[in-house]
Amino acid sequence: MGLPMLGDGDARTGLSHILRAGLGAGLLLVAALAFAAQTEVAEEPVDWLQLFLGLFGGLALFLGGLQMLSEGMKKAAGQTLKTVLGKLTTNRFMGALTGAFVTGVLNSSTVTTLLVVGFISGGLMTLAQSVGVIMGANIGSTVTAQLLAFNLSAYSLGPVAIGFFMLFTAKREKVKYYGMMIMGIGLVFYGMGLMSSSMTPLRSYEPFLEILQTLERPGAGILAGAVFTAIVQSSAATVGIAIAMASEGLLALPAGIALALGANIGTAVTTALMGILSSKSTDATRASVVHVAFNVLGVLLWLPLIWLLVDLAVWLSPSSPGLEGTARASAEVPRQIANANTLFNVINTLLFIGFTGWFARLAEWVVPERAPREGIIIEPEFLNEGALAAPSMALQQVRLELGRVGEIALGMLRDVEPAFRERDMARLEDIARRDDQVDILEAAILGYLAKVRKGMLSDQESLEFQGLMMAVDNLENLADVIESDIVPLARKAADLSAAAGDETRELLVGLYASVIESVELAVRAVRNNDQRAAESVLMMKDAIRDQSERVLARKAERLAAEDPEYLALVRLQMSFVDQMRRIYTLAKRVAKVVLPSVIAQRD
Repeated sequence: MGLPMLGDGDARTGLSHILRAGLGAGLLLVAALAFAAQTEVAEEPVDWLQLFLGLFGGLALFLGGLQMLSEGMKKAAGQTLKTVLGKLTTNRFMGALTGAFVTGVLNSSTVTTLLVVGFISGGLMTLAQSVGVIMGANIGSTVTAQLLAFNLSAYSLGPVAIGFFMLFTAKREKVKYYGMMIMGIGLVFYGMGLMSSSMTPLRSYEPFLEILQTLERPGAGILAGAVFTAIVQSSAATVGIAIAMASEGLLALPAGIALALGANIGTAVTTALMGILSSKSTDATRASVVHVAFNVLGVLLWLPLIWLLVDLAVWLSPSSPGLEGTARASAEVPRQIANANTLFNVINTLLFIGFTGWFARLAEWVVPERAPREGIIIEPEFLNEGALAAPSMALQQVRLELGRVGEIALGMLRDVEPAFRERDMARLEDIARRDDQVDILEAAILGYLAKVRKGMLSDQESLEFQGLMMAVDNLENLADVIESDIVPLARKAADLSAAAGDETRELLVGLYASVIESVELAVRAVRNNDQRAAESVLMMKDAIRDQSERVLARKAERLAAEDPEYLALVRLQMSFVDQMRRIYTLAKRVAKVVLPSVIAQRD
């Protein structure tokens, strides 16, 4: 019996992430324990089979819970948070607060960074503004660690049961998403409890304790944390496992802090590599550079001052003076690690928030504008593979790419009149060739949408998906009309010696201008999800119909003319009017995809 909320593609994707992360974490754990086993000197034997089963089983539940929690949060709040992120970044401080809030809810600084890249690419945010959001995202990523520091494993099956019941019985989508979140939280704590209890025999296993002691050296701990995070692709998982080990008294606070600092580097580097490999956008690469530079500089700053971070974490965290030895460490160190991780990111943000412009200039210097590759007609800019993790973000990327398609088609339409007026056949040929660019981007968008469809889509996202499919088809048809019908008409008209009268020319220019305006509004509507622009396209219906009928009525009077060349011109002008009306119809169809169905069906 499969989850009713998960599509096959989404299930495969989520499972592959969990298996890859679990395999990487398991390899590190096996390597460490195998090394320890070679030098076994413990008085009591360790049941390695039970230990590995507990570790792997707990790790699988932990990572699966994180995945479910993240998916539920994205679905429940993805659209709202995207709007919040776009509106509350007016200055660097609001940007940092917004980035922290969005990341804390989405449980993923990677998704926040991808949202930021989309806003930069769409011109809604500058690179300098995005730096504050990225800094805040690091603070938001510590929320999970704070949650994990509560030792709730004894009560974890309660949320699992409640979440399962909500997920499988609720009728409303929102309730199902909340069920996913609650069940995910329960699985995270249950997995942590299993890992923690399975490591109890290692409390007296000297070879393993010696390995853990090496992590107290900052360089070794940071490197281990960075490598581990790069493998599991989750800083929350790294910090969570450190907290689980600390809850058994296996990990000292300096070692836990070093692992957390390394996790900050590991998550930035892996996010950067994903962004660079999955996106051809210069903005995406620059945002990744900002993320890496901020985290690496922060770690370098604290490297000689880890003792200060230790003291601050101990001072800020609750103590358990009634306990002694391992019991006291088990009670105090998990919260201290979580607090140290939060302090590290909060203090770094406060220190660097005044230098957002410098970070932006550094990223622009490291990643200059890319020159177009030779031999390439065009390639997509916004279809970032990493954004597929959040369908709402992936659909936003499609909107931005559709904006490019619309601008190309709009440029083709605008250039027809000056090319015809100047009898520039080469320019008309260039207009026709630009349809190839539209065809290439259309194929790329459809391929990307196919990948989006493999994921789990809410009802709203499914409607948006269908609308974008219709929009790309209609924009491609619009470009085809220009290439296959309007450009040939312009060529034929340019070969005629007869010319339109002043009144006819004025009527045709007015109709042409109105149709261009309708396409401009339609492109704006689909790119920015602008319902007002879409409504304006529909409201132009009567005006364009009246303009068309005035031209046709005037030309109908001239059909009896005896001059064959003038008669040919009249027929071309009437064909031109017909093609303008076709383009307006396509523009109207594009605009309708962003309107509520009750409005769209009126026209």
